[in-house]
Amino acid sequence: MKIQLNQVLNKWGKRPVLWDSYWPSEEQTELITIFCHGYKGFKDWGGWHLVAEEFALSGMPFIKFNFSHNGGTIDQPVDFPDLDAFAENNYSLEMADLQRMIMMINERYGARRIALVGHSRGGGITLLKAAEEDQVKKVITWAGVSDFKVRFQVGSPEFELWREKGITHIENTRTGQFLPHNWQFYEDFMENEARLTISRAVRQLQIPQLIIHGSDDPTVNLSEAHAIHSWNSNSKLEIIPGADHVFGMQHPWKKEELPAHMKDTVALTKDFIINA
Repeated sequence: MKIQLNQVLNKWGKRPVLWDSYWPSEEQTELITIFCHGYKGFKDWGGWHLVAEEFALSGMPFIKFNFSHNGGTIDQPVDFPDLDAFAENNYSLEMADLQRMIMMINERYGARRIALVGHSRGGGITLLKAAEEDQVKKVITWAGVSDFKVRFQVGSPEFELWREKGITHIENTRTGQFLPHNWQFYEDFMENEARLTISRAVRQLQIPQLIIHGSDDPTVNLSEAHAIHSWNSNSKLEIIPGADHVFGMQHPWKKEELPAHMKDTVALTKDFIINA
């Protein structure tokens, strides 16, 4: 297995993207798997490195990356040292970052077939991109969200205060930071609502789709997995009994093995990518 960490994608006049590649000694699949982290996430969170190694050891090339405006920097990729960048993030930028990763793969490895895996908010991004990018041949969501618009809580007192002040803050209880979102986040969504509607994208999918969700997810309700499943009769839904939003992981993850729920998730995903 060949591992290359913290590579910098700095092309096309955009903010740099930091990414890792895990390449097997002998490939068992012609697909490259790209992993997208979720909200308040990053490529080095928890045990994502162990997940990547599990794929590569099974002969499956695996790439994970930081979205360009996730709050990390090239020198400090963990957590959120750049809150100005975080404030300017939006769904369209994350879609563009994922497209840049696909373009980079084409340049470096040739026009390879791609499997997308996304966790939480990253799951929504992967579903949207899978519906518009022919190179994506399989899509898998882990605790994926079903609707971006509902998360703005339009009409609530908090939403109106955000509109008035032009900025709102979300507490990250793990780091103690109050993470900023500028009003542009909502404006960008409304300008691109049709493209960023997950239900529309899922209904258009013509490729194998796997939905994995924990039965005890306190962050993204299991009902969202059922909603995604209902929009594509050909999709496959796997519910992990007792699993939470991060399938038993936490950050930092100091153990040398993945928790049981994440092991089950990885096993289901690898089998789906190879055999579906």
